[in-house]
Amino acid sequence: MATEAFEDIAETFEFLDDWEDRYRHVIELGRSMPELENALRVPATKVEGCASQVWIAPMIEGQGPDAVFSFKGDSDAMIVRGLVAILHALYSGLTVTDVLKVDAARELARLGLNDHLSAQRSNGLRSMVQRIRAIAAKATET
Repeated sequence: MATEAFEDIAETFEFLDDWEDRYRHVIELGRSMPELENALRVPATKVEGCASQVWIAPMIEGQGPDAVFSFKGDSDAMIVRGLVAILHALYSGLTVTDVLKVDAARELARLGLNDHLSAQRSNGLRSMVQRIRAIAAKATET
């Protein structure tokens, strides 16, 4: 289960032959994201477990299991900012229930990220996914 925006990213990755091109594309995805307002760069939105500073500020429309999930995000590292953009494409626009159904590891494996990210970045990416899932799980309860 992936959004159309994520499918677009996956298709682009299929056409990019080498990892330098893919890294450049990830960085471009990060550059294309709007910058996170300073007011949202607070401890409550900071993702723990990332070597870089990462913030994920949820934006949930509605209540309960059918609430629509989105988030604003940012990082102080360009490649990580691009990973935030990829997660935004993967999850934004889904209901909070559907967010919990996404197999992020499988979807991200389609991009080949597991084989080309450092251990620290892979751990940070997992921390971001866990944070998104925790936000969605809490939102299903309200």
